[in-house]
Amino acid sequence: MAYSTIPKGSLYMNNVLYTGNGSTNAITGVGFQPDWSWLKRRDTGDSHALYDAVRGVTKRLEANTTGAEATKSAGLTTFGTDGFTLVNDTQANANSGTYASWNWKANGAGSANTDGTISSTVSANTTSGFSIVKWTSTGSTGTVGHGLGVTPKFIVVKRLEDSGYDWVVYHVNDTAGLYLNSAVVNNDSSAAAIFDRSPTSTVFNITADGRIGGNTTGKNYIAYCFVDVTGFSKISSYTGNSSTDGTFVYCGFKPSFIFTKATATGESWQIYDNKRLGFNATEKVLYPDTSGSESTLAGGVDFLSNGFKWRTADGGVNSSQLYIYMAFAENPFVATSGTSAIPVTAR
Repeated sequence: MAYSTIPKGSLYMNNVLYTGNGSTNAITGVGFQPDWSWLKRRDTGDSHALYDAVRGVTKRLEANTTGAEATKSAGLTTFGTDGFTLVNDTQANANSGTYASWNWKANGAGSANTDGTISSTVSANTTSGFSIVKWTSTGSTGTVGHGLGVTPKFIVVKRLEDSGYDWVVYHVNDTAGLYLNSAVVNNDSSAAAIFDRSPTSTVFNITADGRIGGNTTGKNYIAYCFVDVTGFSKISSYTGNSSTDGTFVYCGFKPSFIFTKATATGESWQIYDNKRLGFNATEKVLYPDTSGSESTLAGGVDFLSNGFKWRTADGGVNSSQLYIYMAFAENPFVATSGTSAIPVTAR
């Protein structure tokens, strides 16, 4: 059994719920200074709001749209040592609105990276296997460095200028061609070819597509890159069984966050976490490709000490087809402390 050297997942990725106040609102309890915060209103429909330390505070993207980056002076204005501060933006801080936030630690505002043929700014946390990459297109195909030192298994890319550009997804187990902002599978015949060669331990590829930058000059792009880290994160796939005694997926840790998508049918991306219900079965779901409010999926999913198990035959997560997923740990199944092994308890 491989032991994890990250004894507590919330040191690098943490979920925090909060209530908006329509004014200055300091959200704490993250446990670190986040470098990427993904915010979603739960009680009513509104777009997902994504902020990161490389693009800078107030710079918002929406996961469920093809919209360009927007400057929201009343949005997320500060990344603090234990969270972030919001002002009066209704999307992220409406008075009495209820919200979920998912937060990742990278390495601050980033630094220059010249590993690829196209230079970039990279904020990389090699311990937790997460990096934020920003670059400017040169009009040519090529490669961009990601700073992780290990081959990424999941990459999401968004063009910052101009509306109408999809969030392009690379997942090591997907060949269909998916976009984060869309539930549709194969909604563009070129989608699977945008990342036409596998990434390496130092770079990923820029092809001749405006959504990733190989056929345009002077446009800015952002990428969020992830690798597997034993006991902390898992990026893989599973096959559903169309039963309420659903598929068990081994992760090697007790999950805090599950992000999944059907690859054969047009079901929405789905997010489950350990905070929005707090006990098994977890039935509260949010959909990254829609602006919809939080929903309840009857049966839901059990968060176990070493993975997760579906308790539904719903087509979004457990019909007889292939699903890709990315999960992060609350705690590893077994962590190490000095020379001792520490097993995790069940939920």
